[in-house]
Amino acid sequence: MRTVIFDLDGTLADTSADLIAAANACFRGLGAGDLLDPAADALTAFHGGRAMLRLGFSRLGTGSEAEVDTQYPKLLAAYEEGIDRATRLYPGAAEAVEALRSAGYATGICTNKPERLAELLMTRLGVRGLFGSLVGADTLPVRKPDPAPYFLSVDRAGGEVGRSLLIGDTETDRRTGTAAGVPVALVTFGPAGRGVEALAPEALVDDFSALPGIVHALIG
Repeated sequence: MRTVIFDLDGTLADTSADLIAAANACFRGLGAGDLLDPAADALTAFHGGRAMLRLGFSRLGTGSEAEVDTQYPKLLAAYEEGIDRATRLYPGAAEAVEALRSAGYATGICTNKPERLAELLMTRLGVRGLFGSLVGADTLPVRKPDPAPYFLSVDRAGGEVGRSLLIGDTETDRRTGTAAGVPVALVTFGPAGRGVEALAPEALVDDFSALPGIVHALIG
């Protein structure tokens, strides 16, 4: 089957506020207060928990990788507790996935969020059933931009890599598609905006209503 694989954070859903809240909970626990801003630091949030911790520690002028590693499990626990307080699907996301499925495409998720948390979030948002696969950061020993998680997400969705594409929002997704040898469409409504155009994706998605047409143009 022709297959469309989606990144999660910053592509299907705006998760940045809940991610940053979890990181700030760690910093408050250290007596440092809220070091990250939900708006200004949204792009860092989409690069993962450790990236947020590194940024916060850099603003303190302290922090080693050992400290990041110590705080990371605490960040995950805080994030799980408030995983859907502010997170919302981007407008039209669910409708676009439903349209693709109705047109005969398989759909799946390939994310660098831990698999259990991604499963929990998609279930809480009521859309887990729209995706035939979900591969997370810890499903395999490697994560994006290594192509192995992408290959697995396509396989578990019932598709074949040669007739698939990736929908994402960051350089990590662009690199994943290149490594996998598949086209990439990047959304422009995330924190990077139209700055993703510099990554030279095969297509840009300004609105989810345009996605079915873009997919058809890229993989038929």
